Amino acid sequence: MGFWLAGERQGQEAGVVKRFSPPFWTVNFPRPMMAAVTTSAPDALRVDAMFCGSGDLAGLIWEAEDRIDHVLLAYDTRRDFRACTLRFHWRSAGVKALDVVHGPTLTIEGRDAAGSPRSWFVRLWNYASGGPEDSDIVLDFGALEGGFTLPGEADPLWAGDVDRMFISLVAPGYDAGDAPFAAPVEGWVELTGIACDGSGSVLGIGDVMVPEHGLSMATGYDDCFNQTPERVLRTIVALGYRGAINHYVGMSHYFRLVRVDGAWLADAGGGAINGPCAAWHRDFAARAAALGFDVIWSLSYELLDTHCPEAWKQRAADGDPALTGWEPPSTLLSPAHGGAMAYLQGVARAFVAIGVAAGLAPRFQVGEPWWWIMPDGRICLYDDAARAALGGAPVAIPDMRGALDGAQAALLDAAGAILSASTAGLCAAVREEAPGVVTHLLAYLPTILNPEMPEAKRANLPVGWAAPAFDVLQLEDYDWVTQGRSALTRAGVAAATARLGYPVEEQHYLAGFVLAAEDAGQWARIAQAADAAVARGTATTFIWALPQVARDGFTCFRMDGDGAMQAFDDVVFPLSIGGQASVAPQFSTRIAEGISGHERRSSEWADARLSFDAGPGVRSEADLAELVAFFRARRGAARGFRFGDPFDDRSCAQGLSPGVLDQRLGLGDGAVSQFQLCKYYGEGAEPQQRVITRPVEGSIRVAVDGMERTGGWTHAGKGVIAFDVAPAEGAVLTAGFRFDVPVRFAEDRLEIGRATFAAGEALSVPLVEIRE
Repeated sequence: MGFWLAGERQGQEAGVVKRFSPPFWTVNFPRPMMAAVTTSAPDALRVDAMFCGSGDLAGLIWEAEDRIDHVLLAYDTRRDFRACTLRFHWRSAGVKALDVVHGPTLTIEGRDAAGSPRSWFVRLWNYASGGPEDSDIVLDFGALEGGFTLPGEADPLWAGDVDRMFISLVAPGYDAGDAPFAAPVEGWVELTGIACDGSGSVLGIGDVMVPEHGLSMATGYDDCFNQTPERVLRTIVALGYRGAINHYVGMSHYFRLVRVDGAWLADAGGGAINGPCAAWHRDFAARAAALGFDVIWSLSYELLDTHCPEAWKQRAADGDPALTGWEPPSTLLSPAHGGAMAYLQGVARAFVAIGVAAGLAPRFQVGEPWWWIMPDGRICLYDDAARAALGGAPVAIPDMRGALDGAQAALLDAAGAILSASTAGLCAAVREEAPGVVTHLLAYLPTILNPEMPEAKRANLPVGWAAPAFDVLQLEDYDWVTQGRSALTRAGVAAATARLGYPVEEQHYLAGFVLAAEDAGQWARIAQAADAAVARGTATTFIWALPQVARDGFTCFRMDGDGAMQAFDDVVFPLSIGGQASVAPQFSTRIAEGISGHERRSSEWADARLSFDAGPGVRSEADLAELVAFFRARRGAARGFRFGDPFDDRSCAQGLSPGVLDQRLGLGDGAVSQFQLCKYYGEGAEPQQRVITRPVEGSIRVAVDGMERTGGWTHAGKGVIAFDVAPAEGAVLTAGFRFDVPVRFAEDRLEIGRATFAAGEALSVPLVEIRE
């Protein structure tokens, strides 16, 4: 699998789109209200909103700059709106009407003609014809005026440098205050017949279609609630993802709220999910089905802390609630609390029912269910419901990182039984709603198989989950992946497989994600982890998650048509022939010569590319026959192979034996466990680095701080040395080895003439190095 972090469009397919095209509008709003935007026709959109207080305001937004889409799909930035006119038909209910104070207002943010930041407030009623809830609106951006009444309060708009604009929507009881409503108020707005005219009405837009590459996409509602489902699915399809979409319904935007003792709390009575969320997911499910996707509805035991009833929360022995590190924090629901589990069952039923109604085969995932463990090692299985279920006075476990006695281990086993019973109940509720549903369990390995807490698996990877409790086991390990701890991944996958008994063909793998844009370099490790999952036979491999893929321009593709990474046969060119080869290292340097004769040189390759001619080694007809057979087996230039460079094939000088101090491997930092073999040429601070991808097995020697390590590490492939435990911070890592060069035949044609060979004329058998 190859990948590219696209920074800009460079000749890829592009098209045009009308400014204000419905799929590219977004919504925004303050908590705890909720709103969603969907597209109902090529020229129409709808906003559904749920208002919780007198100060709640939702904005229907158009951004001049596309800050959401993948760079290969984004629309062009054009801040000058003056040469376009926007028209649409307005219908609304449950929101303040067009003709009243605080009615729908178009706010335009940008700069005035002098370049000073400005905002203008355009009352839509001033440009409407019709009734206050059913009207045609025409907005000529070259002649708009802000102000409540015109012409008396006219504030002429200069639309030549716009950042964004939004239409405000508020409930009938809006007063710009902070008084909560007794119950949420729902409203909606429809814009139909949306059209934009004028010379500024057309925008360029990326229109790539990446070939299918065999990976699937994971995303979440908390990340894309503000977009239209059409926009989300357009991105997934265009970037080559197919099969199932693993869709996490989130922990902060789906719930229905009720007012209890001065707080808004999640509640399953009268409908488990709020109206805007239901509208968004109905559209998402219908569009996914039409595009041929399956949807795995993913629900976790996690809920935004602000809206979680206190009795539902997991707690440590001192009563502290289980809180995550997100901001604002989420909390974990207690598997022992009947009300909390009934709530999850209601939510699961609602989402699966939406999918079934759209024609999707029912698929459901229990996402990362666990007893939360605090950063200081306290496990949260001491809420009142859990205490009662565990006998009333469960033994204390002050730190999961310490040695545990028999009573503590037994307590963890009992907690694991409660957890597995709760997931069984959740799956049973979904089966009742949708018979034949395919159930999935998602386990996050770095937490439940943390090497510092070897007994945590008793509670958080209970044997009650063993096959066939679920149809599919899904594994996720992004912390290990992004930290380069591949040895832990291999051990964790093996341990989970052995403990729960799901064969690899009944497993899924979620690769990713990159939390911060400044860490985009981690995508290389994520791509490697996805490749490894595919190679071990995992049924489906997902990239997690879509927002990071779009933000960083992650674009993946297969290197060949048969699904393999790159056609390569791990065999060595016949040594008796290759030993007489000639070699030619080549760099690529761009040289610009000035009229004064001075030069500016730019090295375009970090490493030389080698070319060989193996012809001089062909000395007999037996060599000829061996060469022809090898050439045919490689299908000419189609498949790569190993070649032993007779002049440079080891970490040390030719003629010597590799030693553990020959080449530097890296510097430990206590987290990274994976290091690439390299050979360095030259002296000084910046020697030329050559990446070694085809070391000779059995020749590799590794040292830490000068002491050879004969165990505790493995060759993970492609020259990557994976330590079982990450080397300590400051540890100096070195290695010695022999290596081959990955090459292919330079041509698909091999010319051999018996007469010229018999006359002593040397053959030409050109080979070229493969970049890996």
